[in-house]
Amino acid sequence: MENGKLKIILSGGGTGGHIYPSVAVAEALRRELGEEVDLLFVGAEGKMEMEKLPALGYRVVGLPVAGLQRRLDLRNLALPFKVMKSIRRARRTIREFGADAAAGFGGYASAPVLWAAQHMGIPTLIQEQNSYAGVTNKLLARRADRICVAYDGMERFFPADRILFTGNPLRGDFGKTAPREEAAAYFGLDADKPIVLVVGGSLGTRTLNEAMKRHVAATGTDEIQVIWQTGKYYEKEMDDFMSGRHRPGIWRGAFIDRMDYAYAAADVVVSRSGACSVSELALAGKAVIFVPSPNVAEDHQTKNARALADRGAALLIPDAEAVEKAIPAAIALAGDTPRREELQRNIRTMATPDAARTVAAEIIKLARRR
Repeated sequence: MENGKLKIILSGGGTGGHIYPSVAVAEALRRELGEEVDLLFVGAEGKMEMEKLPALGYRVVGLPVAGLQRRLDLRNLALPFKVMKSIRRARRTIREFGADAAAGFGGYASAPVLWAAQHMGIPTLIQEQNSYAGVTNKLLARRADRICVAYDGMERFFPADRILFTGNPLRGDFGKTAPREEAAAYFGLDADKPIVLVVGGSLGTRTLNEAMKRHVAATGTDEIQVIWQTGKYYEKEMDDFMSGRHRPGIWRGAFIDRMDYAYAAADVVVSRSGACSVSELALAGKAVIFVPSPNVAEDHQTKNARALADRGAALLIPDAEAVEKAIPAAIALAGDTPRREELQRNIRTMATPDAARTVAAEIIKLARRR
């Protein structure tokens, strides 16, 4: 602690699912401590955090670390050298910054930062977002002072005496619901007719876009309205597909600027099951059909979705079946009010609205203990 300020390092990146929980905690730390906290982010060079975090007003230091390529790739030969260089730079950053605590939220840079901090006697906290812990977090947990989790049963992976159930930190208040009429009008839709939200993340999801193409191409499928987020990567392809196909009752866009309106308008949501998406939908209390991505480490999206489906809090359709089944299942669920209300009740029991504040409080405890 320098001049009464707590100096805290936050590391998380590679995807929004790692970046935004760390930002949510940073915002909670600033709300709690104001000018009495000094924050520094550490990310991976060339990854999205190096642009996103400065745009939000945060300092960020980049490490040359990279992940192991799953296919045979010459880049894997350089990985040990990048890891060692990253650990050396992480040590120097921690020492020069004078960190009182370090928190890791996943992503390439978290491993060298927390490893270095732990071997320098700096208190560390891990925030594990998924229901199935990754290899890196399981290794880091051996020396971590606190492990914040979002699912029950995580003692399978971590020392039970250091686990704290917090939920996943989120930016924004997804628990507040806008009026349905106002939300539907924002998308040019009729609040008196069922609305399905199909959302595949900022880049988009091939499977969900193909499911929507199948729905659009079918005849006599106007029993629902759709808010269709295509993602940036698929925007032009979906524009070309829809050219000449006029379908009233479908709002389509690469991004959704007002997710609060999208959730408020939707009767049913069809979504991937990344950790942040799951947490947002629980707070929003939506009836959801999860289509887990098969292209993630340890198949954690399937495990996330299964954790809810086993509690009657969501439906799960495997990616390989979703093009054919996802939209028909959403149509059926939109018309089944008792089933939809049951899913809404059950998913709300898994919501954790104070996650960011709780994680921030744990970091403050560790920093002040040093």
